[in-house]
Amino acid sequence: MKYLQPKLFSCMKTYSKEQLIKDIVAGIIVAIIALPLSIALALASGVEPACGIYTAIAAGFIVSFLGGSRVQIAGPTAAFASIVAGVVATQGMSGLIVATIMAGIILVLMGVLKLGGLIKYIPNTITVGFTAGIAVTILLGQIKDFLGLQYGEGVKPVEAMEKMEANFEFISTFSWQSLLVGAVCLAILIVYPKFEKRVPPSLIAVVVGALMVAFIPGLNEGVFTIGELYTIPEGLPKVDLGGLDFSINNMLTLLPDAVTIAVLAAIESLLSCVVADTMVDSKHNPNAELVAQGVANIGSVLFGGIPATGAIARTAANAKNGGRTPIAGMVHAVVLLLVLLFLMPLAGLIPMPTIAAILFMVAYNMSEWKKFVYICKTAPKSDIIVLVVTFALTVIFDLVVAIAVGLIMAAVLFLKRASEVTAVREWEGDFPEGVQIYEINGPLFFGAADKVSEITLKGGTKSLVLRMQSVSSLDSTAMNALITLYKQCEEAGVKLILSHVCKQPMKVMVKSGFCKMIGEANICEHIGDALKLAVK
Repeated sequence: MKYLQPKLFSCMKTYSKEQLIKDIVAGIIVAIIALPLSIALALASGVEPACGIYTAIAAGFIVSFLGGSRVQIAGPTAAFASIVAGVVATQGMSGLIVATIMAGIILVLMGVLKLGGLIKYIPNTITVGFTAGIAVTILLGQIKDFLGLQYGEGVKPVEAMEKMEANFEFISTFSWQSLLVGAVCLAILIVYPKFEKRVPPSLIAVVVGALMVAFIPGLNEGVFTIGELYTIPEGLPKVDLGGLDFSINNMLTLLPDAVTIAVLAAIESLLSCVVADTMVDSKHNPNAELVAQGVANIGSVLFGGIPATGAIARTAANAKNGGRTPIAGMVHAVVLLLVLLFLMPLAGLIPMPTIAAILFMVAYNMSEWKKFVYICKTAPKSDIIVLVVTFALTVIFDLVVAIAVGLIMAAVLFLKRASEVTAVREWEGDFPEGVQIYEINGPLFFGAADKVSEITLKGGTKSLVLRMQSVSSLDSTAMNALITLYKQCEEAGVKLILSHVCKQPMKVMVKSGFCKMIGEANICEHIGDALKLAVK
């Protein structure tokens, strides 16, 4: 099972003391970056702030230990926020745990079955579309805390459109103090990186926001902190798994969410691995990475966390700061564990507008709006339709609907384009009397099988030659169309001859009995041989 071997094992063969120091430094820096992001993403997901730390610790360590990348950093990501929030709102934490365990099992099976390469079959338009949609969903969900709005009793919107309606309905509860704190923190996140890049801007924003609320008179009025809205636990998580429902009915109910979590985890983690490969001149093992992501997601929820995947920004930070082996990711998890054990109560001082500002930047950075605009300007109309529809469905409905509809649309449009490539044309020229020659160009599959019906027999035709040099593939539907054509020729007393049959179509013809049907002697390697046979 070498294809599932963790990258850690091969890295340890040439490990050095110098690299250990670099990995430790990189791991500490990544942990500092991950701390405020993990808390913010947990809140965006509708769970307790500590759940984000639990996720970064458990998933971060497991993926580094078992994964197929040298520098992958796993943890909570913005891509999962809307999915997790939806499951928690409808099924509770117990439902999320069951769905994530199912997703973890799916990911492990994908790795064991060597499906890591299938990521290339997800169109870029779908990935960009749902990523941009998630970014908009996150942004809309943070307007409430950024403006300090207070919803009425019992108002708990889940979908993006519901949150927008609630924001408009309760805009009168707007707090200028919250807006001020949020605006200052947002300005820090935008401006600070232009002058200083060694200290994470999110950490500076958290400190400044907390100091503003604590020491500026009157500013704490109308500004909620994490500690005022959530319980900040101390020590390791206490998870009660006794109430989990693994009944068939419940698992069938949660299956769409589990599949979505698994697919999204696979896409995000493998994309992150590809980015990391270019940064550290390495090559990841996709199947080992999928197994690690599956085990990590199961471990995360059993440790009190939420779904996790490879985080591109944190992975890039790891590589840029000298991390070159999975040891850096493991150090990052250990540092976060120490924070959880000894410093977690300080998280209660962070203002909610600061969290909203951090998530605004997360949404902006993940939106890939430049790529979105570029596709709209340069891509074929069919690709633009898939992009826009996937984006809109993600915002209006959810990721499950968006990915399903997007894949179906992409598949249908691809088949349409592929069928348009296939063409049948009759050769014109001075050929022997009673001989017709048709050339078929392009793959013959169910979407293009009707092109065979364009072949028509003229009066007096004794032999029909089909030149198939450009037919790269043949499926059963197209094979059936050729059999129908042969029967028409047989009824009309016309000899059917084939030339230049490629390897894959020939296998299909042999297996279906078509070769015996028309006679193997009537399948020629060259058009010249076919013409000689046609006049006999």
